[in-house]
Amino acid sequence: MSEPVLEARDVAKHFPVGRRGVVRAVEDATLALLPGRIVALVGESGSGKTTLARVLARFYPPTSGEVLLHGRPAGRRGYHGDVQLIFQDPFGSLNPLHRVRYNLERALRLHHRTRDRAELERQVLELLERVSLSPAADFVDKFPHELSGGQRQRVVIARALAVRPKVLLGDEPISMLDVSIRLDMLNLLARLRDEDGLALLYITHDIASARYLCDDIVVMYAGRMIEGGPKEEVIARPRHPYTKLLIESSPDPGRGEDDRAVLFDGADELGEPPSLVSPPAGCRFHPRCPFAMPECEPSPPPRTDLGGGHWAHCWLHQKGRAGELESTTHAAALASRAAAAAEAAGAAGAGKEEGP
Repeated sequence: MSEPVLEARDVAKHFPVGRRGVVRAVEDATLALLPGRIVALVGESGSGKTTLARVLARFYPPTSGEVLLHGRPAGRRGYHGDVQLIFQDPFGSLNPLHRVRYNLERALRLHHRTRDRAELERQVLELLERVSLSPAADFVDKFPHELSGGQRQRVVIARALAVRPKVLLGDEPISMLDVSIRLDMLNLLARLRDEDGLALLYITHDIASARYLCDDIVVMYAGRMIEGGPKEEVIARPRHPYTKLLIESSPDPGRGEDDRAVLFDGADELGEPPSLVSPPAGCRFHPRCPFAMPECEPSPPPRTDLGGGHWAHCWLHQKGRAGELESTTHAAALASRAAAAAEAAGAAGAGKEEGP
């Protein structure tokens, strides 16, 4: 296997809030991006995905841990020539006062010292053609407001490619685009991976698009990485209760009405993600987890390697209870836990009535 182009090792990022508070946005994050492979970073809003991407892009310095580029500690000089971040919002990513030509020429001049007018024109048109803005001459002199959202995002990708990076970090690059053009954008990213051997990080909350585009999936919850591995293995056999919840909650046209009712029964009882100012001790998912055990609260679960590159942080694997994840749905486990709690409460109440 190739050596990673970009790595995060035990990276944490904390933000001060108020006089003494700290937002623990990312903790103990370890990730490796390899040439020619796409890793999906999946999780709900507020899980730390964007913060980690910005640490990898050197927009934020890590609070602890280290970022390695080509196996060496990442410095400032020349870093952005190898690593480029594609933002979620194509409407805010381009200066509205400048034409498409300016945005691409500026990247070529800054990173490759291209000055010859004819050569600049050739490279600009070639970049637009590469991202399927064709014929390029029809787009090169337009302002951003004259382009659709999908066309703007293609220009943003072309600008990133002008730098000739080794790594692309895509922060939900299709989430603000029309559904009708999302597949085209995913195909474009896959083609760039194949043609240039780029290492890509694809951030999303959509399991379906991750499965379509990516080679590997890493799941984040409340600032921590909780599961990862080859996409088909993670999706077919989730080994963490939160991953199971994400997959069962994703849209599936094959589900009937009865299936949806069973899967989402008790969804109102799931609760909210924890505050990252005062996150729960131990596994951060345990207050919402129907499989939670006493061990889950005091300390974070260790990593369990499950073979084939699949791993998870969950006490179920340490206690021999991993089979429960496959034998039930998240909703059924939640209902069973609620019933057991109600029965225990009823028994306690009966005991009080029988007392002296």
